[in-house]
Amino acid sequence: MKTIHTFSTQLLLPVLIMMASLSATAQNNTALQEAKKAIAASNAIYFTSFANNDSSIFVERYAVDCQIMAPGMPAVSGREGALQFFRTAYDKIGLRGGKFITTAVFGDGIEYVTEVGLWQSFDANNQLFDDGKFLVLWKKTAEGWKMFRDSFSSNHSPAK
Repeated sequence: MKTIHTFSTQLLLPVLIMMASLSATAQNNTALQEAKKAIAASNAIYFTSFANNDSSIFVERYAVDCQIMAPGMPAVSGREGALQFFRTAYDKIGLRGGKFITTAVFGDGIEYVTEVGLWQSFDANNQLFDDGKFLVLWKKTAEGWKMFRDSFSSNHSPAK
């Protein structure tokens, strides 16, 4: 009788571990899918801020402790840094619209996820003036998914 009990315990334990693992994977997949939806929604309105010269839309995409790491300039931090970046992009660069093309989002979807993609920037005449790639670390906050670290670069050589 003891042999049967030991055998069934040895058989049952791996099955229970596998079921727990599958349950955790399903929860992570659900969390990741929710993060992907939130990122897509945020990206869909990001460039509206430039079209409307409304920095509040832009700043709301970022976590309060964010960093934007743009090429050719020091990183800017926090909501004030995001506002400074918006003003520079709008007033000095002439950014009025754009597009994000997400190529991958990965992570557990619990606290952080990483987004990889391509971007395009348009001027007031809706003409493409720059494009490149980006890497964004998103952070889940009390206000939802926000950009925590935003890094990007152009596909073009800097003007000299």
